Amino acid sequence: MIYRIRFGAMIETDAVMRPEMAAKLLQGLDGKKGGLFDCIQIRKEEAIYCRLDRKDAVYGLGEQVRGINKRGWIYNSDNSDNPHHHEDTTSLYGSHNFLVIAGEKNYGIFLDYAGKVAFDVGYTEQDMLLIRPEDWNFDLYLFEGDSVKEIVRDFRRMTGRCYIPPKWAFGYGQSRWSYYSADEVRQIVKKHRENNLPLDAVYLDIDYMDNYKDFTVNGEAFPEFAEFVREMKRQHIHLVPIIDAGIKKEDGYSVYEEGKEKGYFCKKEDGSEFVAAVWPGHAVFPDFFHEEAREWFGNQYDYLLKQGIDGFWNDMNEPAIFYSEERLLQVFEKLESFKGKNLGMDDYFGMLDLVNGLSNNREDYESFYHDYRGRKIRHDKVHNLFGAFMTRAASEAFERLQPEKRILMFSRSSATGAHRYGGIWQGDNKSWWSHLRLNIRMCPSLNMCGFLYTGADLGGFGSNTTEDLMLRWMEFGIFTPLMRNHSAAGTRCQEIYQFKNLDAFRNILQFRYRLLPYLYSEFMKAALADEMYFQPLAFEYPEDDMASQVEDQLLVGESLMIAPVCEQNARGRYVYLPEEMKMYRLKQNGELESGILSAGHQYVAAELEELIFFLRKGHALPLAAGGNCVEEVDFDHLTVLTFGDGEISYRYYRDDGESRDYDNPDHISVLHVKGDCEMTAE
Repeated sequence: MIYRIRFGAMIETDAVMRPEMAAKLLQGLDGKKGGLFDCIQIRKEEAIYCRLDRKDAVYGLGEQVRGINKRGWIYNSDNSDNPHHHEDTTSLYGSHNFLVIAGEKNYGIFLDYAGKVAFDVGYTEQDMLLIRPEDWNFDLYLFEGDSVKEIVRDFRRMTGRCYIPPKWAFGYGQSRWSYYSADEVRQIVKKHRENNLPLDAVYLDIDYMDNYKDFTVNGEAFPEFAEFVREMKRQHIHLVPIIDAGIKKEDGYSVYEEGKEKGYFCKKEDGSEFVAAVWPGHAVFPDFFHEEAREWFGNQYDYLLKQGIDGFWNDMNEPAIFYSEERLLQVFEKLESFKGKNLGMDDYFGMLDLVNGLSNNREDYESFYHDYRGRKIRHDKVHNLFGAFMTRAASEAFERLQPEKRILMFSRSSATGAHRYGGIWQGDNKSWWSHLRLNIRMCPSLNMCGFLYTGADLGGFGSNTTEDLMLRWMEFGIFTPLMRNHSAAGTRCQEIYQFKNLDAFRNILQFRYRLLPYLYSEFMKAALADEMYFQPLAFEYPEDDMASQVEDQLLVGESLMIAPVCEQNARGRYVYLPEEMKMYRLKQNGELESGILSAGHQYVAAELEELIFFLRKGHALPLAAGGNCVEEVDFDHLTVLTFGDGEISYRYYRDDGESRDYDNPDHISVLHVKGDCEMTAE
């Protein structure tokens, strides 16, 4: 059962596709008794109070720090450009206001709201969840269900089917901020191919642009770009350029000139353009909330589509702001007062606060406006939706410009509802073991909110990775739908051929391409049925108290459990098995060893070069022979691994990976398997 309660006059977010699924309660919770109503108290203009029993777990909130169970911290829905996030961080790049309380009673909460929300999950009081929106203009949805999975499924159905990428986008991608020329990209591809390292995409960061201007190409560094795109595709490589939210303010730049003429950029209260600095210096920001402006911006992607590009990533769309001109002038004036001064503690830290407060300043977000459905709305009231509506602009344009084809699209910033338009990568992380663990824990929370096509920057974006961290991260990354190695300019180069233990990297990466029939099938089945691709153990084994405490093992689709090693220098790890499973060990020579492990706690050896994973009883795992790109993978002739007695059935999804007839029943076949075997999918 789903209930909806409206408070005030909400700003429409378009997150909910099927509001008719909810029974609207005009009188709130007053007088309601039983079930979830005994757990929740609403004090308007103050907070929503949810009592937590000692063993209750709280799941959800999408892209956030800390564990799968969110108890014990404060989380803010307040999209933030924060590449240095630690345990004390309260907000990241996305805002996803959906969570589920699991215990004696299972219920879900979703705030359909564009503004800032604080979720105090047992921080102030251990036995209380406090939800504090910035104002009281929102729809509150309450979900009752017999299980967490049922509640998640209802939420997903209500908010719409998730984005489905092309099949090639499940291949491995290499990226770095600092690929400065076409020749450098050619060298990247050459190194992968000559070392027999599978590769399907090379990502182009801001360096491919002409002076950081969206929808342009640096003609000197990337001459004859359309021919270069064709050259790469002949080698089965897709080029995926970045698009930023800020448009360079430059006379003569056609995108700026046209947007200015039509009034499509965000404006200050007096009607003048809001100008702030990002990569190109002074920039303006398209008003993605204005329907005509959104359509206009989306049409700009056609410049690159016509040159053969079939994938994009949207960035800097929180929006990230280096500084506004007004604030910069104020800071310069105040800094003058520090000249010649004996700076004590207060003055010194005051000076630092002035400079550090230039970027992504809340006062700047309060200084410009949007034209949203005929209403003038201040940006901070819809801040969390800005990146989502940028991705929406692109997705809607792809529907118009190339309606029969899937285009890769993923974004840094997001909000609930954006899962229909594209995937996300998990922001600018660091080359830290803690961020590998965070990557693992974040995946199921994002899946709950509809973001199935997701992954983190393998090896870490900022800081310098190490060979062992890179290898362990790859051992997890081969299971994520988006598998991309990305790093920042000035950090250690981390293309996997840069490392000494190349055989180990090759072995792990090649196994990704053997797994593709299973990974793609499980992704598509989850997407089409509004299910999860990654699940915590607790969702599948709700009666197992120990399963709810495991935060570093995940179920991947219906058949597999993974237990990544994420401690430096570890040569194994403890694993909890809720049931008897068959463990597979991928050896460095490419051979698979297997053995049956009983339910319970097990210590499993796993050398740095070894991948371990687990096959559930009564399930099957279809594998291909592999290939150097997705196009070379044979999805029809399979080796099927099984665990269990008698015949095992597996529903196998396969399509052409390009068209959009997702629901065609011909895409599903049932594999009937008795013991490990080779077979052809009919």
